[in-house]
Amino acid sequence: MDIGKFLQYIASGTAYTLGVVFVALPAGLIFGVIFAIIFVYGGKLLGRFMQFYSTVMRGIPPIVLLFILYFIISGNINLSPFWAGSISLGIISSAYQMEIVRGAIQSVSGGQMMAARAIGMSKMQAIRYIILPQTLRLAIPPWSNEAAIVIKDSSLVYALGVPEILRRAQLISASTQQPFLAYITAAVIYFLLVFITNRLLDRLENRLRIPSNP
Repeated sequence: MDIGKFLQYIASGTAYTLGVVFVALPAGLIFGVIFAIIFVYGGKLLGRFMQFYSTVMRGIPPIVLLFILYFIISGNINLSPFWAGSISLGIISSAYQMEIVRGAIQSVSGGQMMAARAIGMSKMQAIRYIILPQTLRLAIPPWSNEAAIVIKDSSLVYALGVPEILRRAQLISASTQQPFLAYITAAVIYFLLVFITNRLLDRLENRLRIPSNP
């Protein structure tokens, strides 16, 4: 295999990697925001349940949850390796993103909720129009770290045979006996994905930054 086809074969796995990330990261964000709101505003009982969920999900290695979902649960609901891997990473990510959003919510002054209620807003209206917009802005810096983690953790789906970057590097390494070049290529691609993602989020953070008081 010539060097051009060598590199192209590994790089073509990027589509699968991005597919996993584009499922897991937004799903984790959506559920993370919902769970964080429940944690902060849902009362003591629901708050404890969300805390339990966060503790358990953050304590389980992603590869273990991936195997549970694919080899045990998917026997009943027929999940493909791609979807089993993507959903597993999304579940794990939702716990971390819940903590990110919860911290951002709690950094917003409690007086803003009181002021919103004083002018006639319901609690949900205050959360939606006052608290949440500020929360999401404040959450961007730590969220960029979570995005990088999900991109790197997407390599775990190779264990199920999903032909993403690492899986293709492994196959090339075995067939060409050139593991150094194969895995270095994979490492460079992962690095570029993380680097580009972080730079884009840095620009978004700067654009949406809440002005500080003079």
